[in-house]
Amino acid sequence: MRAALALVREPLRLLEPLASALEEARREVRVCSRCGSFTVAGEDPCKNCTDPSRDASILCIVEDPADIVTIEASGAYRGRYHALGGKLSPSRKVGPEKLRLDVLPRRIADEGFKEVLLALSTDMDGDATALYIAGLVKPSGVKISRLAFGLPADSGIAYSDPLTLRRAIRGRMDV
Repeated sequence: MRAALALVREPLRLLEPLASALEEARREVRVCSRCGSFTVAGEDPCKNCTDPSRDASILCIVEDPADIVTIEASGAYRGRYHALGGKLSPSRKVGPEKLRLDVLPRRIADEGFKEVLLALSTDMDGDATALYIAGLVKPSGVKISRLAFGLPADSGIAYSDPLTLRRAIRGRMDV
């Protein structure tokens, strides 16, 4: 509400920088031709794709480029990425042809990945997408893994749903 009030009181002071920033983003922001992440004009493939310090043996498949930002913030992964641009969803009429799936088998073969890590949503559409990708990748002989399912940090069992608990128990690890 406070920002809206400031916008009404001083529209030129706030609107001009905002419009300018949006115009610059329209001109400069691109999609990496290799991984589908965000990049800037003149930098294609992106920094993640060209960084020699990254582990080139593992490919993390995500739904959207924003997921890459989230995973990078964790500091737990240093491999390559592939953003699909969504997930399969028959109810929303999103089939394989609408996602960046057609280039996936060739990319895996060309870049010599040893493992594909599926970092997809745990809802029905995410699960269907994971199964579809597993079917695409399996013939290549590449290891296929998926993020572990479990309880959120600093959360109690009493606040978890039965499906999350079931997955957490099945995916338990040794201590």
